[in-house]
Amino acid sequence: MINNNTKEKSPSEILSILSNYKDIIVGMANGEPDTILNMIDEHPNAFSEVKIHQMLEMKSRRYIQGDFPSIRYVSYFMGAHSRKAFANGKCDLIPNHFHQMPQLLDSICQKPIIVCQASPMDEEGYFSLGTEADYVVHFIGKAPFVIQVNKHVPKTNGTNKIHLSQIEGFIQEDQPLHELPTIPVRDIDQKIAEYVAERIDNGSTLQVGIGGIPNAVVSLLSNHREIGIHTEMLTDGVIDLVQQGVVTGTKKKTHPEKIIATFALGSKKLYDFIDGNKQLKMLSVDQVNDPRNIAQEDNMVAINSTTEVDFYGQCASETVAGKYYSSTGGQVDFGTGVRFAKNGKGFICLYSTAKNDTISRIKPILAPGSVVTTSKNDVDYIVTEYGIAHMRGKSIFDRTKALIDIAHPKFREELEFEAKKLGFLI
Repeated sequence: MINNNTKEKSPSEILSILSNYKDIIVGMANGEPDTILNMIDEHPNAFSEVKIHQMLEMKSRRYIQGDFPSIRYVSYFMGAHSRKAFANGKCDLIPNHFHQMPQLLDSICQKPIIVCQASPMDEEGYFSLGTEADYVVHFIGKAPFVIQVNKHVPKTNGTNKIHLSQIEGFIQEDQPLHELPTIPVRDIDQKIAEYVAERIDNGSTLQVGIGGIPNAVVSLLSNHREIGIHTEMLTDGVIDLVQQGVVTGTKKKTHPEKIIATFALGSKKLYDFIDGNKQLKMLSVDQVNDPRNIAQEDNMVAINSTTEVDFYGQCASETVAGKYYSSTGGQVDFGTGVRFAKNGKGFICLYSTAKNDTISRIKPILAPGSVVTTSKNDVDYIVTEYGIAHMRGKSIFDRTKALIDIAHPKFREELEFEAKKLGFLI
């Protein structure tokens, strides 16, 4: 058994280590070490000047809200708490593609320290980062780490292991992992999912996200065979497909028979499923989300969502009514990857309306202030509860007509009128 006594630290010792750095990179989602971050929040005067870099925070903290002049929070994908801070000008948001996060952090941060959460050490001296690989594993062996050891973190396989010799110190604090609430599948989700599922062939490799629509798609695949998973975010929906024998990965070109992901977020059922699961490989996001790697899967299928689409086919997936809500994430990574895959298919899903059917999400032009995530050149299929519109290789005229056909019926006449004003329809 490896002696870890010299690396176990008191809270004050951890704080002392962190205070020597001007850039702290924090693991995303359940990679977030709550106890360590609480110490930063409670002792801001330990830092003369520091930036804290993170995607997808799980908890509100005073430093996120800009309460301390010496601490600046830098977000790369906003959650509910940083969204509020950004709206108030209290934190920074840096645009990015998810697969470029490791290299982006390399260029922005000077000699950073990494803080994250991990499972208890094994007999060989390795900790598993559990639900995470994301951008953090890029820094293993390249930058110092401070970790919170938590018995609730599952031990997963992949490149997300770090040795005792590679960390500055750790503290032990057991806390249940964050779980996402179950999102019920509504009739509207089921309708959208049907259009997508009927276009997924046996032997396809899937990237699926979270929400009612992805859950509905997964529920419709129980009769499919030899499905593979290559996804940035692993969610509960995959579990049933694995247990039903649908997910085998035998047709995959890369990592055959393996489920590939860069982070997992869902329920305790998911965390129990991935614990020690040899079928799963957790890999760095610059591997998983690199469009060049995604494109190696001939039958790659990407399923994502957006908030608005205009007649050009531009998808505004980061803003709501022109106000920033999240960030790009991996939508463009997979949208680009499927475009170069031999038989790749990319689905962008959305409800046809918002605010109780008072606003059409299909628009002649995007709302002022909207940010284009998936460009008109990269969009493939757009799906609403009223149908599916194939955009790739289609003219603006044909796109406009196809999008009006899948808009809510109450808005079609108005959309057609606006299209004629713009010269997109005759």
